[in-house]
Amino acid sequence: MGSNTTEAHPIIGNRIKKAAKGSLKVIVIDPRKIDMVKSAQKHLQINVGTDIALINAMIRVIITEGLYDKGFIGNHTGDFEALLAKVDRYTPEFSAGITGLLAEDIIEVARLYATSNKSMIAYTLGITEHHCGVNNVFDIANLALLTGQIGKRGSGIMPLRGQNNVQGAGDMGCLPNQLTGAVSLLKDDYRSRFEHSWKVQISQRVGDTQTRTFDKIETGEIKALYCIGENPLVADVHMNHTRALLEKLDLLIVQDIFMTETAEMADVVLPARSWGEVDGTYTNTDRRIQRVRTAVTAQPGVKEDWEILCDLSARMGYQMQYSSSEEIWDEVRELAWEMYGGISYARLEDEYGIHFPCPDENHPGTKILHERFHNGKENEKRSNFVPVEFTPPLEQPDEEYPFTLTTGRRYESYNTHTQTRHYASGVKIKQTEETLDIHPVDALRLNINDGDLVRVSSRRGTLTVKAKVTEQVVPGLVFMSFHWSEVPTNVLTLNEYDPISGTAEFKACAVKVETIA
Repeated sequence: MGSNTTEAHPIIGNRIKKAAKGSLKVIVIDPRKIDMVKSAQKHLQINVGTDIALINAMIRVIITEGLYDKGFIGNHTGDFEALLAKVDRYTPEFSAGITGLLAEDIIEVARLYATSNKSMIAYTLGITEHHCGVNNVFDIANLALLTGQIGKRGSGIMPLRGQNNVQGAGDMGCLPNQLTGAVSLLKDDYRSRFEHSWKVQISQRVGDTQTRTFDKIETGEIKALYCIGENPLVADVHMNHTRALLEKLDLLIVQDIFMTETAEMADVVLPARSWGEVDGTYTNTDRRIQRVRTAVTAQPGVKEDWEILCDLSARMGYQMQYSSSEEIWDEVRELAWEMYGGISYARLEDEYGIHFPCPDENHPGTKILHERFHNGKENEKRSNFVPVEFTPPLEQPDEEYPFTLTTGRRYESYNTHTQTRHYASGVKIKQTEETLDIHPVDALRLNINDGDLVRVSSRRGTLTVKAKVTEQVVPGLVFMSFHWSEVPTNVLTLNEYDPISGTAEFKACAVKVETIA
């Protein structure tokens, strides 16, 4: 759901396709006819941004037909009555009118999901990159809790991480409201562990998301930005606005492995080592912690990220001294022992990887989360349903801007193309430039041929790009990625965000398409 798995997560995508040759039934819910559809039993080609209307209708079908897990709900959940009230009006027919699907298809998929012995929902940015992204995730959790499809092998919710160590970065305290170990900064007894070890008082002020940070740059409250391994000028929505904010700063520092578009604007650039030049650990999308070792020698004077941070800290008056990545990891194990206490470098040398939580060295690691739901005992801490209402995309197509643009990734290119554009000669790349994917019906009406240069405009910006005529999209929907800085897709996208997570609405904005003589 909301995952172009074969292109954005090809390893997982290949495993799903292989399993689909056996007994696995794959349901694809996506506005585009992505490659995974070839392996799917069913494709629900949903209107962009209408996921909650679909999920609420599925929930209503499952409740109406008595397909929900009454024992699981009674033992492990709360606020079931609130969920009943919220989904009451979301009949399959009502939601079909919103989603563009057939009512009978919604009913069929709801039954398949609920009656399967084990069902899993895999999702990614097609769910989260909306103004209602958090509510989309809440509703996926509602569906899993309703049916008890969680906490047992082959079931659950699988958010596919967009990069190899997104999970690890968050777990290590890179989120603005959490300490290492994914525990709230405001939990006094937990925070005191770090204060005692580091001999410093940690501010209890929760940090800002990137979205709120950029808002404060606009108001002048923030005057300096330190950017590590990120290229916001190309990656963020409303590119022209982002550029203006970065230009407004008194000081911009970029720490990266290439001279990115953001680095070119920086006052100071700190060169860092790449993944092949470092030693440490990564945490994969399935919570598997693995060792990474130095493969090639870095250029002289280029340091690991942690070495740069320690050097800066010392210059600013706090002696943060470590001799190796293992020493840092051992401190993580000591302070966040509930999650990592048993995962030593020695064990990681001998094993393919260990899934956290792993509190001690006799613990095998936790391959399946939430198994307590199925241990036969009533769970003391209940998981409450969080009923949510459907809200449409914030910018709808109209007479002036008649198309909906949705964005995503392409197979060979990676994020802002910083790493993947430097392929050595001889590597075959299928797509070497950006295209506007447009349906043949729309292309015929606008007199656009495959490969023609077209002008794409939104209320925020304009660009030129080659057209690709394809039935992967439906009439009225166009698609682009954001990989090529030469075609800066994010000059078009909408500067609106989820109020809880701060994630931008990358997946829906209104545009017009014009031919160029």
